[in-house]
Amino acid sequence: MKRVGHWIGGTETPGEGRRGEIFDPATGRVAGHVDLADAAEVNAAVAAAREAFPGWRDTSLARRSKVLFAFRELVDRHRDEFAELISAEHGKVRSDALGEVARGLEVVEFACGVPHLLKGGFSENVSTGVDTFSIRQPLGVVAGVTPFNFPVMVPMWMFPVAVACGNTFVLKPSERDPSASLLMARLWREAGLPDGVFNVVQGDKAAVDGLLEHPDVRAVSFVGSTPIARYVYRTGTAAGKRVQALGGAKNHMLVLPDADLDLVADAAVNAGFGSAGERCMAISVVLAVDPVGDALVDKIVERVGGLTVGPGDDPGSDMGPLVTGPHRDKVASYLDTALAEGAKLVVDGRETPVTGGTTASRTPGFWLGPTVIDHVRPGSTVHRDEIFGPVLSVVRVASYEEGLRIINETEYGNGTAVFTNDGGAARRFQNEVEVGMVGVNVPIPVPMAYYSFGGWKASLFGDTHVHGPEGVHFYTRGKVVTSRWLDPSHGGVNLGFPTNG
Repeated sequence: MKRVGHWIGGTETPGEGRRGEIFDPATGRVAGHVDLADAAEVNAAVAAAREAFPGWRDTSLARRSKVLFAFRELVDRHRDEFAELISAEHGKVRSDALGEVARGLEVVEFACGVPHLLKGGFSENVSTGVDTFSIRQPLGVVAGVTPFNFPVMVPMWMFPVAVACGNTFVLKPSERDPSASLLMARLWREAGLPDGVFNVVQGDKAAVDGLLEHPDVRAVSFVGSTPIARYVYRTGTAAGKRVQALGGAKNHMLVLPDADLDLVADAAVNAGFGSAGERCMAISVVLAVDPVGDALVDKIVERVGGLTVGPGDDPGSDMGPLVTGPHRDKVASYLDTALAEGAKLVVDGRETPVTGGTTASRTPGFWLGPTVIDHVRPGSTVHRDEIFGPVLSVVRVASYEEGLRIINETEYGNGTAVFTNDGGAARRFQNEVEVGMVGVNVPIPVPMAYYSFGGWKASLFGDTHVHGPEGVHFYTRGKVVTSRWLDPSHGGVNLGFPTNG
């Protein structure tokens, strides 16, 4: 049975204290154990990062970029291995796992352009003989705390940019699916990253608190639920750290009467049930503007009936299990809540047969099939709460204005979408909706890596989003230099070809 430890100072380091269990979500069986860091192990990881920082900070941009390119090639070469680890510990199907790796690689590719990203500004002769220029410099030791639903992609939202900017990094991945973090660490070492620049501490709340309170950690990035994001933000900022904490979501799709309902139904099923709904960008609420509700629900139900639920390692599976038994039970409890609140359960995922894989590979497992709930009342529990599972709610609305109001009154503001063939309506929606990421006939509007990812309202605590330009700014701080040189210097004659070093 495998055991997953830490990565400190360039070597895999076993823990000496508590351990947690790693489950195979398809069978419900314990597949391994993960070490849970105590204060001493957190301190050791931060100390290794602190010791490595001066050398990495002073490493040329050309050299940093070379290491990042090498890391990118290694991750691409090992994408199948990453996908196997994700499917085994999280449960998502192979195609979804491969897609996660691909989206993470996009951020690595963005970070490879660090020489361009860190260019400053220059103003000559601001006063007689005086020049002023701006530069951006790394913060020091920074940390990332990442969730179970994307054990590869979300860490890659953070550490490629942080490392490219000259920081050293401590990753605290989810203890539910920790193995991918050590593969990433081994590939960093193979790419030529100096020891101590990238470290991993496995653990739970004790490890998170250790990072939030450590005086040598300058900044913390977090992705998870809103209550924990709020805690991370308050605790980290109280300790004087820069914090970006991405929280939960309740993403709505507004369907106008002129929309192509076949396109909408495909999009709703893809966005609602991919990764078993365990996505912060999943569409969990469809706002159907009269009179399209009945026809749209029929099309969604028809498509759900064609999905195959089974283990992630079966190529024929469309949707895998949920990550843990307690989480599955919590998600399933919302179905009874919906009925009690007067909604109509048109597809009950508790009754969905698990047909993918072999019997041995899917028993008993943490299974809940795709679920569709119609006539959900705005403001009800099922509409309001982030369920984080394969549950798609349909809310009937009378107009664009009513749908927009429901979205804007929602606590969260992560992602949203409008489906319409009316360009004017779409333009009005993107202007009026109070959400950070908007899709027009695109159900999951996750931006490309050279834009930044993040929501509004209770979906983000802090001032900056992740990756893209805002990620570069988060992991650096600005400095302005004003200089006067009274005498020109002469470097002598050198006929050699100039090179970067």
